[in-house]
Amino acid sequence: MLVVACASASCAQEAVVNVSSKGKQKWSASEVDKVYLSACTAVQREFGDSAVLRPPIALVLDADLNAVDRDKKTILLERWDRTLFAQGVVILAFDDLLTPQRRRTITNRAVSWAQATVDVAEINK
Repeated sequence: MLVVACASASCAQEAVVNVSSKGKQKWSASEVDKVYLSACTAVQREFGDSAVLRPPIALVLDADLNAVDRDKKTILLERWDRTLFAQGVVILAFDDLLTPQRRRTITNRAVSWAQATVDVAEINK
């Protein structure tokens, strides 16, 4: 029992979510952390990166609309919804994973591949 409690506390410390509410809406900090960690882990496993993925994220509840502000790394929710929150975390975690350097590398590779292919119709000319 003690081991489980310590493991849970350790996982919660890894979460980096700053939650605020414009109104009086309540939320479960442990559920926010659990969804955050699960979404980050899913992105990390899906895209095979070995680095621990824990982007700092702000969650604003009682927002005027459900949205993700990628520049501010903020998830806006009208009310707590674990699925919408997980979608926002996936978007922001992927943005964190795909650094500007990786974007350039992938872009350059795509352009090189495009230049290396030849249309069959062009070969006969």
